Order: sequence, then structure tokens, then C-alpha cells
Amino acid sequence: MLIPRQTAPALTVPTLDRGPFNLATATPQRGTVICFYRGLHCPICATYLTELDKQTPAFAERGIETIAISADGADRARAMADKIGATALRFGHDLPLPVARDWGLYISTSRGKTSIGIEEPALFSEPGLFIVNADQSIYYLSVQSMPFVRPSFRELLGAVDFAIEKNYPARGEYTGSLGTA
Repeated sequence: MLIPRQTAPALTVPTLDRGPFNLATATPQRGTVICFYRGLHCPICATYLTELDKQTPAFAERGIETIAISADGADRARAMADKIGATALRFGHDLPLPVARDWGLYISTSRGKTSIGIEEPALFSEPGLFIVNADQSIYYLSVQSMPFVRPSFRELLGAVDFAIEKNYPARGEYTGSLGTA
């Protein structure tokens, strides 16, 4: 299980047009929003990533970089970026599924074509949203087993503003004894 305030797992993926992304060598001022998405086949992902693309400049103003990552290959990642008309959001692709599992992401099997007529890959990861601090410690995480009901990027920006203003620490870090039930 991933724990806030602990070091995030290794993450290196190729990106569209921006060279490789390596979390270990990234140099954001404050941190990185990492949005793991299901892939081109997911219409909910397209809507969600459209919103992240719109909010990417606001995250950048706060010293936070953004990246959307899936296990899709470069062609499908490019198709998703084109589909949403991405202008600011960086897209990573070819996420190895063992790495997805290291990040606590759920893995699903294909159900064939989706409602938009695009074939699901044989295996793919379900969504996850993370903020990783510049020191590579996990600040925020939300991992889902389903594509529905995702965290709002506007609300996340408000939370970032609060955290910056109040120097609010990551929560959920306690791993000690809980006694007996």
C-alpha cells in the first residue's frame, strides 16, 4: 500500500513530443500531478483529461507540473491528445502494468468494444490521481477500481492553494499499531 509522505514508486515513461518522463529526475518547483487514465477506449477519461488540460496552466502557476499516463502505446496516446485538443497537458504512454501495480492501480481485463466503439486492450489500469512533491514524497493519492466519479481538478486546485497557504502536511501517513478490534 502506498503511504503519504513516503517516497513514490519509480516511474519512467516515454511522452508525446517532450522526451521521456522520469519522476526521479523531474524538477518541478512544488510537485507533479500524475493522472493515470484507462486509455483511448474510455470516454470518461477523455472528458476528465480535457478538464486537466484546461487546469494545467493554473497548476503551473502554483509550481506544479502535470502529466497524464496510460498503458496505451504512442499511437493511441496521440489519438487521445488529439481527441481532447490538448494544448498544455503532457501525455505519457506505454506504462508497464507491473509499474501500474506498484502505484496501487487496479488492473482490468478487456470487455471488447466500449460504448464509443473502441476496443479495450487485453489488460489496462484503472484510474489513479496523485500529487507527488518535488522531493518525490507522495502528498495526495486517489486510486479507483472503476472509471466513474473522479476527483475534481478545480477542487484539487483549491486544496493545493489551502495546502500552500497553511503549509498543510500530507495526511494518512500513520502506519503504527491500531490496537485490537
